Amino acid sequence: AGADGGAVSSGLVTALGLLLLLGACAKSAQVPLQSWLGDAMEGPTPVSALIHAATMVTAGVYLITRSNPIYDATPTARAAVIAVGAVTLLFGAVIGCAKDDIKKVLAASTMSQVGYMVMAAGFGPAGYALAIMHLLTHGFFKAGLFLGAGSVMHGMNDEVDMRRYGALRAVMPITFATFGLGYLAIIGVPPFAGFYSKEGIISAAFDVGSGSAAGAGAFGSGSAVGYLLGAVALLGAGLTAFYMTRVMILTFFGPGRWADDAHPHESPAIMTAPMIAIAVGSVLSGLLLSLGGRLQDWLAPVVGEHHPEHVLPVWLVTAASLVVVAVGIALAVHRYTRSEIPTTAPAGSALTRAARRDLYADDLNEAVFMRPGQALVAGTEVIDRRVVAGTATGVGTTLGELSARTRLLQSGLTRSYALYMLIGAVLVIAAMLGGGVL
Repeated sequence: AGADGGAVSSGLVTALGLLLLLGACAKSAQVPLQSWLGDAMEGPTPVSALIHAATMVTAGVYLITRSNPIYDATPTARAAVIAVGAVTLLFGAVIGCAKDDIKKVLAASTMSQVGYMVMAAGFGPAGYALAIMHLLTHGFFKAGLFLGAGSVMHGMNDEVDMRRYGALRAVMPITFATFGLGYLAIIGVPPFAGFYSKEGIISAAFDVGSGSAAGAGAFGSGSAVGYLLGAVALLGAGLTAFYMTRVMILTFFGPGRWADDAHPHESPAIMTAPMIAIAVGSVLSGLLLSLGGRLQDWLAPVVGEHHPEHVLPVWLVTAASLVVVAVGIALAVHRYTRSEIPTTAPAGSALTRAARRDLYADDLNEAVFMRPGQALVAGTEVIDRRVVAGTATGVGTTLGELSARTRLLQSGLTRSYALYMLIGAVLVIAAMLGGGVL
């Protein structure tokens, strides 16, 4: 209700929802405000494991979920949330398939996985708990993957190019094991953590538009959009399996492709101990959070309860997801184990080249924002130089010339001053005579 006791207009609620979504996009690296995330990987890997896996990047998901009264009241804003999440999960997955920098692959993966969370949050009461559950499981397996990447970099003298890795499972067994558990969790292999949260989101995606089910009202009842979103979620799962299997193969399998002066070695216990602890969460967190619907019951007072009737049987969606994951794994194995991996990236297809450049997102930002901004700065510089500075210079020049002419009257000669006094006296007397004063 408004301050006068009346209801808040639906347009205002929609505007609030869209503005909150915009803030969440910037915070959680969602399309179209995702470009910063890859560059943020320049920071230390433990920082990436904390803020890019479990805290900062997922804050936008928490914002949307915690603002559920607004989104429950505006189907338009909720539809926008679903659309942003769906586009981002594919956007990040495609980029992850082409990157060779191990940390940037994980950054693209984070973008994609947060896309799943945002899409789930758009499903309404049926999706809020799923979004938070995936947020929690993602915090475990993605932190473990980032720490594993940091361990690999430590053992490889800070090398980040996966094409210069290979055969590291023998010399880094603990890193290989913990990274492998995170890999199984992120691709959604049961019973690892990602399986429970991601399968729930995929099932809910098929329910969108089915009346009282997930996302009811966002796209209208009986809409085929649910099947489209389900297909998008399944495709994202397949792409995730592909690019993460690619990471495993390029890093830990095949012949060693490192330089002659590289001496790969396992990281010390101070680095491997946290990886082992987090790996336990990568295995068990999904099961523990899903047992008896504990998380849903705990969140119910805040996000509400919802028990939808699924459009498709859960077993069918799960089977389809596992098939898609298996296909993604098989394609990666076929692509990266049948021939020698070059240490320099080949040109690749047009899509591969585009994905290496983040699907030209930076080029688009440069064309839309940077170049017009540069043109504006150049224009204002001309105005400043020719108008503002020119006016100020002209005034100064005029005053200088006036001062120079005035200085001619101040010659410093006594006879000149006496002459001025005589002329002044004559003028005063003449004025007085003319005015009848004298």
